[in-house]
Amino acid sequence: MIRILSWNIQNGKGCDGQVSLSRIAHEIEAMGAPDVICLQEVSRGLSVFSSDERPDQMAELSDLFGGYESVFGPAIEAAGPSGRWQYGNAIFSRLPILSSCSHLLPRPADVQRKQMMRQATEIVIDTDRGPRRVITTHLEFHSARQRGAQTVRLRELHQEAVEEQLSPPQSEIDGPYQFVPRPVDVVMCGDFNMLPDSDEYQALIQPFGSSDRNLMDAWEQYSSGQPYPPTCGVHDRIQWPEGPHCRDYFFLAGECVTQLSRLFVNTETSASDHQPLMIELS
Repeated sequence: MIRILSWNIQNGKGCDGQVSLSRIAHEIEAMGAPDVICLQEVSRGLSVFSSDERPDQMAELSDLFGGYESVFGPAIEAAGPSGRWQYGNAIFSRLPILSSCSHLLPRPADVQRKQMMRQATEIVIDTDRGPRRVITTHLEFHSARQRGAQTVRLRELHQEAVEEQLSPPQSEIDGPYQFVPRPVDVVMCGDFNMLPDSDEYQALIQPFGSSDRNLMDAWEQYSSGQPYPPTCGVHDRIQWPEGPHCRDYFFLAGECVTQLSRLFVNTETSASDHQPLMIELS
Protein backbone atom coordinates (compact mmCIF):
# COMPACT_ATOMS: atom_id res chain seq x y z
CA MET A 1 0.00 0.00 0.00
CA ILE A 2 1.33 3.44 -0.98
CA ARG A 3 -0.21 6.58 0.51
CA ILE A 4 0.29 9.93 -1.23
CA LEU A 5 -0.95 13.16 0.35
CA SER A 6 -1.46 16.57 -1.25
CA TRP A 7 -2.04 19.81 0.64
CA ASN A 8 -1.83 23.54 -0.03
CA ILE A 9 -0.56 24.55 3.41
CA GLN A 10 -0.70 28.35 2.92
CA ASN A 11 2.81 28.67 4.38
CA GLY A 12 1.48 27.02 7.55
CA LYS A 13 -1.15 29.67 8.25
CA GLY A 14 -4.32 28.24 9.77
CA CYS A 15 -7.82 29.66 9.77
CA ASP A 16 -7.11 30.99 13.26
CA GLY A 17 -4.42 33.27 11.80
CA GLN A 18 -1.59 31.36 13.51
CA VAL A 19 1.38 30.06 11.51
CA SER A 20 2.44 26.58 12.63
CA LEU A 21 4.31 24.05 10.52
CA SER A 22 4.37 21.66 13.47
CA ARG A 23 0.56 21.70 13.41
CA ILE A 24 0.68 20.88 9.70
CA ALA A 25 3.01 17.95 10.37
CA HIS A 26 0.78 16.70 13.19
CA GLU A 27 -2.32 16.75 10.98
CA ILE A 28 -0.49 14.88 8.23
CA GLU A 29 0.78 12.22 10.62
CA ALA A 30 -2.74 11.78 12.00
CA MET A 31 -4.03 10.97 8.51
CA GLY A 32 -1.98 7.79 8.39
CA ALA A 33 1.72 8.51 7.89
CA PRO A 34 1.76 8.94 4.08
CA ASP A 35 4.68 7.56 2.08
CA VAL A 36 4.82 10.66 -0.12
CA ILE A 37 3.83 14.17 1.01
CA CYS A 38 3.19 16.86 -1.63
CA LEU A 39 2.88 20.41 -0.33
CA GLN A 40 2.09 23.67 -2.09
CA GLU A 41 2.84 27.22 -0.87
CA VAL A 42 6.16 26.61 0.83
CA SER A 43 8.63 29.48 1.18
CA ARG A 44 12.22 30.29 2.06
CA GLY A 45 13.34 33.69 3.23
CA LEU A 46 9.97 35.31 2.60
CA SER A 47 7.88 37.43 4.93
CA VAL A 48 4.35 36.50 3.86
CA PHE A 49 2.24 37.44 6.86
CA SER A 50 3.37 40.99 7.78
CA SER A 51 6.02 39.57 10.05
CA ASP A 52 9.71 40.34 10.45
CA GLU A 53 10.44 36.62 10.34
CA ARG A 54 11.75 35.18 7.07
CA PRO A 55 11.95 31.46 7.86
CA ASP A 56 13.35 28.64 5.77
CA GLN A 57 10.22 26.51 5.73
CA MET A 58 11.90 23.69 3.81
CA ALA A 59 14.46 23.31 6.58
CA GLU A 60 11.72 23.33 9.23
CA LEU A 61 9.59 20.81 7.37
CA SER A 62 12.58 18.55 6.72
CA ASP A 63 13.22 18.46 10.47
CA LEU A 64 9.55 17.72 11.15
CA PHE A 65 9.44 14.92 8.57
CA GLY A 66 12.41 12.91 9.78
CA GLY A 67 13.03 9.84 7.66
CA TYR A 68 11.75 11.49 4.48
CA GLU A 69 13.90 12.60 1.55
CA SER A 70 12.94 16.10 0.43
CA VAL A 71 12.78 17.90 -2.91
CA PHE A 72 11.94 21.60 -3.25
CA GLY A 73 10.74 23.11 -6.51
CA PRO A 74 10.84 26.91 -6.38
CA ALA A 75 8.47 28.62 -8.78
CA ILE A 76 10.11 31.93 -7.83
CA GLU A 77 13.66 32.66 -6.77
CA ALA A 78 14.43 36.34 -6.51
CA ALA A 79 16.12 39.12 -4.57
CA GLY A 80 13.83 41.35 -2.51
CA PRO A 81 14.28 44.29 -0.13
CA SER A 82 15.16 41.88 2.70
CA GLY A 83 17.28 39.44 0.71
CA ARG A 84 16.84 36.43 -1.55
CA TRP A 85 13.66 34.40 -1.29
CA GLN A 86 11.97 31.35 -2.83
CA TYR A 87 8.38 30.23 -3.16
CA GLY A 88 7.07 26.96 -4.53
CA ASN A 89 6.20 23.31 -4.02
CA ALA A 90 7.77 20.56 -1.95
CA ILE A 91 7.76 16.76 -1.94
CA PHE A 92 8.82 14.51 0.93
CA SER A 93 9.19 10.78 0.30
CA ARG A 94 9.91 7.76 2.47
CA LEU A 95 10.27 5.70 -0.71
CA PRO A 96 13.57 5.96 -2.62
CA ILE A 97 13.65 8.89 -5.05
CA LEU A 98 15.24 7.75 -8.32
CA SER A 99 15.20 11.19 -9.92
CA SER A 100 13.70 14.66 -9.61
CA CYS A 101 13.18 17.66 -11.85
CA SER A 102 11.50 21.05 -11.89
CA HIS A 103 9.18 22.32 -14.63
CA LEU A 104 8.49 26.05 -14.91
CA LEU A 105 4.95 26.57 -16.22
CA PRO A 106 3.94 29.21 -18.79
CA ARG A 107 2.65 32.62 -17.80
CA PRO A 108 1.23 34.37 -20.89
CA ALA A 109 0.59 38.08 -20.39
CA ASP A 110 -2.70 38.96 -18.72
CA VAL A 111 -2.79 42.69 -18.07
CA GLN A 112 -3.60 44.09 -14.62
CA ARG A 113 -4.21 40.74 -12.94
CA LYS A 114 -2.32 39.59 -9.90
CA GLN A 115 -0.08 36.72 -10.92
CA MET A 116 3.11 34.88 -10.08
CA MET A 117 5.35 32.30 -11.70
CA ARG A 118 4.06 28.74 -11.32
CA GLN A 119 5.90 25.45 -11.30
CA ALA A 120 5.51 21.66 -11.18
CA THR A 121 7.84 19.46 -9.14
CA GLU A 122 8.37 15.93 -10.46
CA ILE A 123 10.01 12.94 -8.80
CA VAL A 124 10.28 9.27 -9.71
CA ILE A 125 9.92 6.92 -6.76
CA ASP A 126 10.91 3.27 -6.53
CA THR A 127 8.02 0.99 -5.52
CA ASP A 128 7.54 -2.78 -5.37
CA ARG A 129 5.40 -2.42 -8.52
CA GLY A 130 8.11 -0.51 -10.38
CA PRO A 131 8.96 3.19 -10.72
CA ARG A 132 6.18 5.76 -10.46
CA ARG A 133 6.21 9.47 -11.29
CA VAL A 134 4.76 11.87 -8.74
CA ILE A 135 4.09 15.47 -9.82
CA THR A 136 2.77 18.25 -7.61
CA THR A 137 1.81 21.71 -8.79
CA HIS A 138 -0.04 24.91 -7.93
CA LEU A 139 -1.68 26.73 -10.83
CA GLU A 140 -2.54 30.42 -11.17
CA PHE A 141 -5.64 31.59 -9.30
CA HIS A 142 -6.27 35.05 -10.75
CA SER A 143 -5.87 34.37 -14.50
CA ALA A 144 -7.91 31.75 -16.34
CA ARG A 145 -5.75 32.40 -19.41
CA GLN A 146 -2.58 31.49 -17.56
CA ARG A 147 -4.21 28.55 -15.81
CA GLY A 148 -5.31 27.21 -19.19
CA ALA A 149 -1.79 27.48 -20.59
CA GLN A 150 -0.44 25.73 -17.52
CA THR A 151 -2.80 22.77 -17.89
CA VAL A 152 -1.69 22.45 -21.52
CA ARG A 153 1.93 22.26 -20.36
CA LEU A 154 1.10 19.60 -17.78
CA ARG A 155 -0.47 17.52 -20.56
CA GLU A 156 2.64 18.04 -22.66
CA LEU A 157 4.86 16.83 -19.83
CA HIS A 158 2.81 13.66 -19.56
CA GLN A 159 2.82 13.23 -23.34
CA GLU A 160 6.62 13.47 -23.29
CA ALA A 161 6.78 10.55 -20.85
CA VAL A 162 4.36 8.53 -23.00
CA GLU A 163 6.37 9.15 -26.16
CA GLU A 164 9.61 8.31 -24.39
CA GLN A 165 8.19 4.89 -23.50
CA LEU A 166 7.11 4.33 -27.11
CA SER A 167 10.41 5.54 -28.56
CA PRO A 168 13.15 5.05 -25.93
CA PRO A 169 16.13 7.39 -26.32
CA GLN A 170 19.72 6.22 -26.65
CA SER A 171 21.50 6.11 -23.31
CA GLU A 172 24.93 5.49 -21.84
CA ILE A 173 26.01 3.50 -18.80
CA ASP A 174 27.30 6.58 -16.98
CA GLY A 175 27.43 10.35 -17.36
CA PRO A 176 24.64 12.82 -18.15
CA TYR A 177 23.20 10.63 -20.96
CA GLN A 178 22.61 7.64 -18.70
CA PHE A 179 19.10 6.22 -18.44
CA VAL A 180 16.74 8.11 -16.12
CA PRO A 181 13.32 6.46 -15.65
CA ARG A 182 10.26 8.51 -16.55
CA PRO A 183 7.34 6.07 -16.49
CA VAL A 184 3.86 6.61 -17.90
CA ASP A 185 2.53 5.54 -14.48
CA VAL A 186 1.97 8.85 -12.71
CA VAL A 187 0.24 10.54 -9.80
CA MET A 188 -0.28 14.25 -10.52
CA CYS A 189 -1.67 16.28 -7.65
CA GLY A 190 -1.94 19.72 -6.17
CA ASP A 191 -3.95 22.91 -6.03
CA PHE A 192 -5.08 23.34 -9.63
CA ASN A 193 -7.31 26.35 -8.84
CA MET A 194 -9.90 25.07 -11.29
CA LEU A 195 -13.46 23.88 -10.81
CA PRO A 196 -14.64 20.45 -11.96
CA ASP A 197 -16.80 21.96 -14.71
CA SER A 198 -14.13 24.36 -16.01
CA ASP A 199 -12.53 24.40 -19.46
CA GLU A 200 -9.12 23.85 -17.90
CA TYR A 201 -10.29 20.71 -16.15
CA GLN A 202 -11.77 19.31 -19.36
CA ALA A 203 -8.61 20.14 -21.30
CA LEU A 204 -6.40 18.28 -18.82
CA ILE A 205 -8.33 15.01 -19.04
CA GLN A 206 -8.84 14.93 -22.82
CA PRO A 207 -7.83 11.47 -24.12
CA PHE A 208 -4.43 10.94 -25.71
CA GLY A 209 -5.72 8.03 -27.75
CA SER A 210 -4.88 5.04 -25.55
CA SER A 211 -6.83 4.60 -22.32
CA ASP A 212 -3.84 3.33 -20.31
CA ARG A 213 -1.96 6.57 -21.06
CA ASN A 214 -4.77 9.05 -20.40
CA LEU A 215 -4.83 11.26 -17.32
CA MET A 216 -7.82 10.20 -15.23
CA ASP A 217 -9.42 12.11 -12.36
CA ALA A 218 -8.91 9.91 -9.30
CA TRP A 219 -12.18 11.04 -7.71
CA GLU A 220 -14.17 10.06 -10.81
CA GLN A 221 -12.44 6.68 -10.80
CA TYR A 222 -13.02 6.12 -7.11
CA SER A 223 -16.52 7.53 -6.72
CA SER A 224 -17.97 8.19 -10.14
CA GLY A 225 -21.08 10.37 -10.15
CA GLN A 226 -20.73 11.47 -6.54
CA PRO A 227 -20.28 15.19 -5.71
CA TYR A 228 -16.69 16.31 -5.30
CA PRO A 229 -15.63 16.63 -1.67
CA PRO A 230 -14.76 20.26 -0.83
CA THR A 231 -11.04 21.02 -0.58
CA CYS A 232 -11.27 24.74 0.27
CA GLY A 233 -13.79 27.17 1.71
CA VAL A 234 -14.70 24.69 4.43
CA HIS A 235 -13.46 26.73 7.40
CA ASP A 236 -12.17 29.96 5.82
CA ARG A 237 -15.15 31.94 4.54
CA ILE A 238 -13.21 35.20 4.29
CA GLN A 239 -10.91 34.12 1.46
CA TRP A 240 -13.61 31.81 0.09
CA PRO A 241 -16.99 33.61 0.41
CA GLU A 242 -18.49 31.14 -2.08
CA GLY A 243 -18.23 28.46 0.59
CA PRO A 244 -16.96 24.86 0.36
CA HIS A 245 -15.88 23.71 -3.11
CA CYS A 246 -13.15 21.71 -4.86
CA ARG A 247 -9.91 23.06 -6.36
CA ASP A 248 -7.47 20.28 -5.40
CA TYR A 249 -7.19 17.00 -7.30
CA PHE A 250 -5.33 13.81 -8.02
CA PHE A 251 -4.92 12.76 -11.66
CA LEU A 252 -3.59 9.30 -12.50
CA ALA A 253 -2.30 7.43 -15.53
CA GLY A 254 -0.99 3.96 -16.31
CA GLU A 255 -1.03 1.32 -13.60
CA CYS A 256 -1.72 3.97 -10.96
CA VAL A 257 -5.34 4.02 -12.20
CA THR A 258 -5.89 0.32 -11.53
CA GLN A 259 -3.94 0.52 -8.25
CA LEU A 260 -6.24 3.20 -6.80
CA SER A 261 -7.99 1.78 -3.74
CA ARG A 262 -9.01 4.87 -1.76
CA LEU A 263 -9.27 8.67 -1.93
CA PHE A 264 -10.37 10.81 0.98
CA VAL A 265 -10.32 14.45 2.09
CA ASN A 266 -9.79 15.58 5.67
CA THR A 267 -12.47 18.25 6.07
CA GLU A 268 -12.01 18.53 9.83
CA THR A 269 -8.68 20.31 10.03
CA SER A 270 -8.50 24.11 9.84
CA ALA A 271 -4.69 24.25 9.79
CA SER A 272 -4.83 25.85 6.31
CA ASP A 273 -7.44 27.43 4.06
CA HIS A 274 -7.29 24.23 1.98
CA GLN A 275 -7.95 20.67 3.11
CA PRO A 276 -5.45 17.81 2.81
CA LEU A 277 -6.42 14.94 0.53
CA MET A 278 -4.82 11.52 0.22
CA ILE A 279 -4.96 8.51 -2.06
CA GLU A 280 -3.97 4.92 -1.44
CA LEU A 281 -2.54 2.71 -4.17
CA SER A 282 -2.62 -1.05 -3.66
